[in-house]
Amino acid sequence: MTEPIQLAVFLAIAALIAALTWWHCRGARSGTQDERGYFLANGGLAWYFVAGSITLTNLSTDQLVSMNGNQMLLVAWWEFAAVVGLFILTFVFLPVYYRNNCTTTTELLQKKFGCKHIRALISLLFLAGNIFIFLPAILYGGSRFFLSMIGADGGIDNLLLCSVVLAAVAGAYAVFGGLRAIAVSDTYSGVLVLGLSLLLVYLALRAVGFDLSGIPAERVTLIGDSDSDIPWHTLLTGMIFIQTFYWSTNQTITQRAMASPSLKEAQKGVMAAAAIRLLIVPAIVVIPGIVAFKLFGDVPSDGAYGMIVAQVMPSWLSGAFAAAIFAAILTSFNSILNASAALYVCDLHEAYVGEVKRVGRIGAIVSIVMSVLALALVPFFATQESLINTVQQLYGLLSMPILSAFVVGLVLRNVAAGAAIVGVIAGVAFYAWFNFYWQPFHYIHGMAITLFLSVGTALIVNRLIFGRSAQFAFGEGRTAAA
Repeated sequence: MTEPIQLAVFLAIAALIAALTWWHCRGARSGTQDERGYFLANGGLAWYFVAGSITLTNLSTDQLVSMNGNQMLLVAWWEFAAVVGLFILTFVFLPVYYRNNCTTTTELLQKKFGCKHIRALISLLFLAGNIFIFLPAILYGGSRFFLSMIGADGGIDNLLLCSVVLAAVAGAYAVFGGLRAIAVSDTYSGVLVLGLSLLLVYLALRAVGFDLSGIPAERVTLIGDSDSDIPWHTLLTGMIFIQTFYWSTNQTITQRAMASPSLKEAQKGVMAAAAIRLLIVPAIVVIPGIVAFKLFGDVPSDGAYGMIVAQVMPSWLSGAFAAAIFAAILTSFNSILNASAALYVCDLHEAYVGEVKRVGRIGAIVSIVMSVLALALVPFFATQESLINTVQQLYGLLSMPILSAFVVGLVLRNVAAGAAIVGVIAGVAFYAWFNFYWQPFHYIHGMAITLFLSVGTALIVNRLIFGRSAQFAFGEGRTAAA
């Protein structure tokens, strides 16, 4: 087929998803301007929309492009471990969020500690991670895929031009539709993304006769040695804490689960997302990259996924596949924008500036500002050897200190908010020193150490400075005085 027809297929599918989303959300527009409507879809997300939105919010180019870009089986551990994180969200954190009627995950901290300042601090850390790490990584990964798929020059000018287009379209969903539109488009897009990604796995394996022999053993093993990206012993330390943080405290993910009409409906959706994560996602994020190694050798700069698509995908499907990846990028990007707007409005603006009467307007401003800042950071990610490892390593600056505040707030009582804040700040400082100046062992081990150091610092400060003795109180649902 000619390129114009492939472009027509791409545009037609993108337009169809937009039309289906509008049709499903057309009667809900009037209710999206208050906080619950704009950020929690008025509590109206059925379990299948929760599952679809959680799946597609996470499954973007930082998985499809960068994990396949590593060209090894080992990175599948990120997805296997994610299943554990989703179980923890389902049975540990969701009941607490629903019992406390939370709009944001950070609202729980204010209710546990009785202090708005710790809520604001954690929100600022989340926002920093979204602006400086996740959003630019998504834009870079998506742009890199499209350029490699069409064989275009991957120079910084083309990367930035492609990133601007992606940011503009994704931002439109976040600004005009609120969470309902995002979740619905996620689900429709998810069927397309997962279906075509599985087809790509089959076509890639068929291209090498279902024979992966000749590939170096270190690329097809699930047991990583100490020099690998994921040493086996890190699965016993920081990996579980990373997954707990990402799936159970990260507003971008949990916001979907908190938008159901009931706890039971939300749990059903998260369990469906866990099943997809276990049965489908590992294969689609590693097998094409491994096949690409056999066909092309070691492909630099996360270009393996686009090359394998161009090699094995029939021309009549290339436009559809491009639309699927485009959808995956949009859903992840606009989900982060909506979650960031929720954090800013609920945790910062209303706490320190005043009541927000037009939530959608403030959300639009936040989305535009964050998109511009993310675009400015795309050149940095273009210089990184592995996108997925860079994202995980940098996010350690924030993830474990943030998780420490939730651990202290949920597991203990009689801890002052000020002590927890000091613990968070100490964790950020320690991980920065560890990661950038002194790294005697793997950064995933460093994340576990950071978590324990943050919690320990909070308890020491609580005792020595505030004169309080922490008490174990998990599951009691009590709040602590500030």
